[in-house]
Amino acid sequence: MKVKAREEEKLSLTVNQQKKKTMTTDSKQTKNPRKCKQPINEESPLLPNQRGCDEQAVQEFNGASFAGAVFNLSTTIIGAGIMALPATMKVLGLGVGIGMIIFVAILTEASVEMLLRFSKVGKVVSFGGVMGDAFGKAGKVVFQLCILVNNLGTLIVYTIIIGDVLSGTSSTGVHHAGVLEGWFGEHWWNGRTFVLLLTTIFVFAPLASLKRIDSLRYTSALAVALAVVFLVITAGIVVIKFFYGGISMPRFLPNVSDIASVWNLFTVVPVLVTAFICHFNVHTIDNELEDSSLIQPIVQTSLALCSSVYILTSLFGFLLFGDSTHDDVLANFDTNLGIPYSYLLNDIVRISYALHLMLVFPVIFYPLRLNLDDLVFPSSRPLVADNCRFALSTIGLISVVFVGANFIPSIWDVFQFSGATATVCIGFIFPAAIALRDRHRIATRKDKILSVFMIGLAVFSNVIAIYSDATALLKQVVSPGA
Repeated sequence: MKVKAREEEKLSLTVNQQKKKTMTTDSKQTKNPRKCKQPINEESPLLPNQRGCDEQAVQEFNGASFAGAVFNLSTTIIGAGIMALPATMKVLGLGVGIGMIIFVAILTEASVEMLLRFSKVGKVVSFGGVMGDAFGKAGKVVFQLCILVNNLGTLIVYTIIIGDVLSGTSSTGVHHAGVLEGWFGEHWWNGRTFVLLLTTIFVFAPLASLKRIDSLRYTSALAVALAVVFLVITAGIVVIKFFYGGISMPRFLPNVSDIASVWNLFTVVPVLVTAFICHFNVHTIDNELEDSSLIQPIVQTSLALCSSVYILTSLFGFLLFGDSTHDDVLANFDTNLGIPYSYLLNDIVRISYALHLMLVFPVIFYPLRLNLDDLVFPSSRPLVADNCRFALSTIGLISVVFVGANFIPSIWDVFQFSGATATVCIGFIFPAAIALRDRHRIATRKDKILSVFMIGLAVFSNVIAIYSDATALLKQVVSPGA
């Protein structure tokens, strides 16, 4: 009897240990909702499918942190837009301009929130997936084409700016010396093509070769810091000139004198929308989070951070240059600022901005490569699991950007018409259209009213902006022969 009792006791102890192991395993799986699970039922294959294994292998890491996600999303937002915003103050006035920055930030947050809500209901993990869920394959393809136009155009413009800052430019007929030319004189090794080649090989290529966007969190933090450097220097110059009496009172309201000046107010809307575009990276960042419930606070924190930087940059930039502010305020830092060490400060501003764009490049490049691959190879295994396809797409896209930046110096005009239009579609029109389509019947009355407003504002302002840009371009073409 004693022997039997001992055997029963051992058996009971073994069962309890197995239960504890099972509970521990279940708790670990619950803590990491990102783990790839294969459903277990009578019809399940003995071996998991290859795609599932690849996805699990890709996702086997602890997950992105809150701070890293905020920096990556903020870097997505703060690109070349920071240099264009002071010029919007010249059009709108300081009061209305700052109000519009806050207004567009609120609209951006609302559009991202709707996008994420419809993603969860549709059980999709990408912007293109939401478009496909709402409008079928055609909707997804249209979105991917817009990403190609927007992101490829953006990267070419960034590379052109980097070349202009470091090596100079003569695209306007007047030569503006770059930083390297100003320091060392004109040589073959600081020429535009060679400088961009070195930048592509030693900066763009290594950063673009990282397979997870979370791996860019440190460079993204540095990119945000460099934007703050520009802000601090501009604020310091304004304070110094204020004590010397070199700052005049800015306009708080737009200068409206005729109907043409009224239409001109709408031309800033695409600039503001471009400044806040981040929708194409939201899902990528969300998919890498350890806790996906943090994505909404991350979006709100990033928008608050970027709005603060934008408002202060616009304020100090407009205070410093007033109605002489150029469309790209960086062009204002090419002359004597009227303070000691003016040219040194100019060089610091220009170099910090060029470095900022270099670090923004891979964050914009990541969704470009992902959407191009999904467009060309929709049924293949994940891109990050195929090293050959990953390498070829990376080399091909970087080569296109390099060639475009060297042989299409007038990309600005193309970017105004194609890039800005695609950007407005990605930022406002597509999220609003998804809510109005409401395939899963979850859109509220507020969602639909807001969606109609966003589409109306985007279409109306874009039509006016394109008409104004086309009219100005035609005047430039006709005036030499007049």
